[in-house]
Amino acid sequence: MTYFQSIILGLVEGVTEYLPISSTFHLIWTSKLLGVAQTDFQKAYEVIIQGGAILAVLLLYLNTFLTNRKLLLKIFYSFVPTAILGFLLYKIIKGSFFENYQLQLAIFAFVGLFFMFDEAFVSKLNLKKNLADLSTRDALIIGFIQVLAVFPGVSRAGAVIVGMMVLRVKRDEAAKYSFLLAVPTLLAASALDLYVSLPTLVSHPENMGFLIVGFITSFISALFVVKWLINFLQKHTLVAFGIYRLILASSLFLLFFKQGGEFL
Repeated sequence: MTYFQSIILGLVEGVTEYLPISSTFHLIWTSKLLGVAQTDFQKAYEVIIQGGAILAVLLLYLNTFLTNRKLLLKIFYSFVPTAILGFLLYKIIKGSFFENYQLQLAIFAFVGLFFMFDEAFVSKLNLKKNLADLSTRDALIIGFIQVLAVFPGVSRAGAVIVGMMVLRVKRDEAAKYSFLLAVPTLLAASALDLYVSLPTLVSHPENMGFLIVGFITSFISALFVVKWLINFLQKHTLVAFGIYRLILASSLFLLFFKQGGEFL
């Protein structure tokens, strides 16, 4: 890895973590485009720079975390199903899906199509609920929906926002909840990955500079994206993200697919 690659990957993490376009998918494919090998250190690097994105939300919503106990309880209810099922599926997902590029592209494109169909459906609903209107049942449902994000290409933020819109929650309120729910979810996932990757980090102290650069870049870019998405969803739907997914999946397929049915 070079410092240029570290900056690019940090930007990708910070920009895509809270958008409904799957940060995991973008990190995997950006690394492939940059020629960064998926070594043990690279996998640990991708986990650690998530911390920058987490810190951005903690900073922006610090007052909410300190004062809104009712909302924090709902976030806890949403987190529990994700924590349990995510832990149980950890080895299966890491072993089967992170190396299957064709499946990732298929999932990424399918979710884009789903966004479009879902927007056609929710356009007939009255999205009027705020976060204060969420019930315990709603919070648990959101937690189970978030579990879908363990598959690369789905997007944790996308799953949460779509699920909450079906529950008639306003788009911008759903985005805010996805940010808040990301904190315990990403912390738990990162802690598990960090525990697994710790021997690699200890054995390569010379790479600490890459980690610091990626962390800072992720933090700064996430600060801007979180604010932008709230404003965007107050006036727009998820259709633009669906179109983006279809274009990107098609482009990557044409770029990496070669005659004979193999991937470069």
